[in-house]
Amino acid sequence: MLIIGEKLSIIAKRVREAMMKKDKGPIQEIATRQWKEGSGIIDANIGPAEDGGEDLMQWMVTTIQEVVPLPVCLDTTNAKAIEAGLKVHNNQWGRPLINSTSNDPERFPILELGAKYNSQVIGLTVGKGGLPADAGERAAIAADIMARAMEYGVPLEDLYLDPLVLQIATSQDHARKVIEAVKMFQEMNDPAMKTVVGLSNISNGCPKHIRPILNKYYFLMLTNAGLTSAIADAHEMAEAMKEEKLFDDVLAGKTIDDTAKMTEIKKTIDVIMGNTLYAHSYLEM
Repeated sequence: MLIIGEKLSIIAKRVREAMMKKDKGPIQEIATRQWKEGSGIIDANIGPAEDGGEDLMQWMVTTIQEVVPLPVCLDTTNAKAIEAGLKVHNNQWGRPLINSTSNDPERFPILELGAKYNSQVIGLTVGKGGLPADAGERAAIAADIMARAMEYGVPLEDLYLDPLVLQIATSQDHARKVIEAVKMFQEMNDPAMKTVVGLSNISNGCPKHIRPILNKYYFLMLTNAGLTSAIADAHEMAEAMKEEKLFDDVLAGKTIDDTAKMTEIKKTIDVIMGNTLYAHSYLEM
């Protein structure tokens, strides 16, 4: 399982301020911590970065790779910023990953960059027409992206399919559909396609104490479905793997000694699978 460290995102106040001030300290501290916690790639999410995006992405890539011997995931909708980052990326630490192309024509040029710079590319299964309705629609979009990748010269083994994780608080039915999509994606090619999710999207908008619980158990459910990578908190995912045996036992209907943990797992599974309606207080109900 490849963990793409998610913590360097412009959404986080501390990271955003460091980006704006070009302060290497916080960026390198967070990147180093993610590396030591088990991340195999570091995500550099600079947002749309319409003004100064090229310079910012170059700064982020070089700042990260000064202290961490890992490749970087270039995460922005600004194609020029992505290319700028690819130009300075130190491929000695591995090949870069671009986040992302999709079925939106405006995102097709990302595949050109992937081919030009021998980069791996995330294909987000969404188009200009809006969110996919179910796993089948995600698979249909994935097939389009796969065909287009080959046309642009990006080998399928360099493509990661992303089924688009949504907030369980507002789009509960999609949690199960994403699991189904991960299973379907593997049947679309031999060898099976690589898959990736923005894992913490599942718990966006949820109370702080619930977020790691949802993240961990959703990760384990996706892993059981065949997921190969996740943009996630490496520390949380390490904790999830420690609980994998307990989780699998509860999922299989077995009784475990820790009744509180068993209840926590069962209630979270039921919410993810849509057996009970999500509420912020679902663990207390």
